[in-house]
Amino acid sequence: MHPYSLLRPLLFRCDPERAHGLALAALRLAQASGAAGLLARRQPAVSPALRQSLLGHEFPNPVGLAAGFDKDAAVPEGMAALGFGFVEVGTVTPRPQAGNPRPRLFRYPAERSLQNALGFNNRGLAAMRLRLTRLAEHRRSTPAALRTPIGVNLGKGRDTPPQSALDDYRALLEGLGDLADYLVVNLSSPNTPGLRDLQNEAFVRDLLAVARAVTSTPVLVKLSPDLEPAAAGDLAAAAVDAGAAGIVATNTSTDYALLSGARAFGGLSGRVLQTKSRQVCAAIARRLHAASGAVLISVGGIDTAAEAYARLRAGASLVQVYTALIYAGPALPRQINRELLALLAQDGMTQITQAIGADL
Repeated sequence: MHPYSLLRPLLFRCDPERAHGLALAALRLAQASGAAGLLARRQPAVSPALRQSLLGHEFPNPVGLAAGFDKDAAVPEGMAALGFGFVEVGTVTPRPQAGNPRPRLFRYPAERSLQNALGFNNRGLAAMRLRLTRLAEHRRSTPAALRTPIGVNLGKGRDTPPQSALDDYRALLEGLGDLADYLVVNLSSPNTPGLRDLQNEAFVRDLLAVARAVTSTPVLVKLSPDLEPAAAGDLAAAAVDAGAAGIVATNTSTDYALLSGARAFGGLSGRVLQTKSRQVCAAIARRLHAASGAVLISVGGIDTAAEAYARLRAGASLVQVYTALIYAGPALPRQINRELLALLAQDGMTQITQAIGADL
């Protein structure tokens, strides 16, 4: 029996945000004590078969941590030590904000899903820049083979009116571009009023023009699962045409019919999102198939190696997990990677790149 199966009932007695805080505290302790680095060296979740060169960096495996878990870049090295091939921190906004009133995070264990209305609670751009600067200084002494790519997810402030949203993103792109391996502009969270209204071709083109002007760091666009798949494909293609390095699909859903008993606020994540997110991933992959170099990161309902493998075969280059980590525990990324290797061998493949887009 894995130790987490014993610990989870105790954690689930806590309020979900308190349990999340306890997990972050444990990871901070492991990171500060050096235990995280020792774990990464002794149990690397690395195989030549899983490695890819994307976005100008080496990704040791295709399984990443989605934005939202480590909002303030407190434990990126701790998460990497668990076996993630890349870590996305944030969402960060230009100014600190507390987010929505509590309670704002709810578990649905039977469905292995969550509902959150957090609202981009974070310490803001200045604090994020300070943490990432310290991380960059520390990583200078880390062997290149042990460096995990770090992405930063960017969002407009809750109180920023739509007509000023571009200014928020400009400040974030300028302020963090030199410290991230890639950046993600989040236009799809349901928890910031008016944010999803920015999911249109005109705004995306204007935003990417700003990005090209202020940073050379690859910029991806994160889209909603509630777009019709064809519309998501169209918007993704327009974003790449305007200069996006790729797409992250998808965010949480406001389709509350997916989950019996769901409250009519916030966004759903986890297994209830699996089918919808997979459909949007496949539609975007078909549209981007001819776009040389465009990266598709699939997220939403991925909780097994089989599901991760299905997204890769559908055309995603990378996948991310978050909600599944709450239910399966810290062994999940290594487990998925081990099983991905077995699935590759079963299909007679020696490299993960052979599987990507195999079903297109």
